[in-house]
Amino acid sequence: MTMISYPPKPSPGDRIAVISPGAGLPGLFPRPYELGLERLRKDYELEPVEYPATRKMGSTPQERADDIHAAFADPDIKAVIASIGGDDQITVLPFLDRELIRANPKPFFGMSDNTNLLMFLRNTGIVGYHGATVMTALGRPVAMDELTAESLRAALFTSGEYELKPADRWNDINRDWADPATFDAEPEMRPADGWTWKNADRVVEGRSWGGCLEILGWMLMADREIARDLSEYDGGVLLLETSEEMPSGEEVFRTMRNMGERGLLQRFSALLMGRAKTWSFERPNSPEEAARYAAEQREAVLRAMRAYAPDTTIVFDVDYGHTDPQFVIPYGGIVRVDGPARRITVTY
Repeated sequence: MTMISYPPKPSPGDRIAVISPGAGLPGLFPRPYELGLERLRKDYELEPVEYPATRKMGSTPQERADDIHAAFADPDIKAVIASIGGDDQITVLPFLDRELIRANPKPFFGMSDNTNLLMFLRNTGIVGYHGATVMTALGRPVAMDELTAESLRAALFTSGEYELKPADRWNDINRDWADPATFDAEPEMRPADGWTWKNADRVVEGRSWGGCLEILGWMLMADREIARDLSEYDGGVLLLETSEEMPSGEEVFRTMRNMGERGLLQRFSALLMGRAKTWSFERPNSPEEAARYAAEQREAVLRAMRAYAPDTTIVFDVDYGHTDPQFVIPYGGIVRVDGPARRITVTY
């Protein structure tokens, strides 16, 4: 059983590493990236430190691993945050020095493709933080969403319990980062329906595991960072959310079915399913199409859970992942899901 602990927190005035373990998109889209850096300095009073591959598209897995090692090994760096996700971070994992990172534990913030590094850190004994990359959450046009900003501040600087609250408005329609007009107005938000609970007759408290469903599927295929002894996950809280690639309901079901066949779904006592992203530049769904896609995804999740873990407590449309706002959730940290009270509390 891996012993997992929370790393020391930074304080205002500290230096924070900004790395690109996935894609070096800051080099292609400097506007949201620079905006995110500015907010780290002004709103959070942290000094961002960049690395050779941070703005470099096409960097090698070794180059990105070198940046990760440099960030964790530097005693003056007190936390690490990803610029954005990507799609090949799995190729970086074989180059990572687990003992170096274990000897220098630090909070790491990231999501999407950063599910790879979050899972690696959990297996190294370090709690990470799912959410809040520089270009998305911090680089949001005009202002950060208030729920996102408050959650990130609490995760960065405080220790203890933090209650997540259902958002009353949300958005998943992106605008072109290459268009300067994108940054003249905040994203248009629409009303949120709150969370939907299933099997909400109990209280579950356990350590979290999971992440972006597509990345989890790849890691399962490559057999990377999945515990050999699945009892590691017993009683835990499963985090699942989907990306802008918008996998079909059938693909969601099949990935979860394979998790069930491997014996994973049955291990968790609760599932927090992130609000589905229903729009992308490749699939600019109408409101009706978006609602249909979200309903198909929900039914796919329920179908898999009915087959493999019918008694698990499930909460749908939790605000984390690829939609806005975006709560930060401790990865490998403690999450409490109180069904009777309809409350979710995380420990930062």
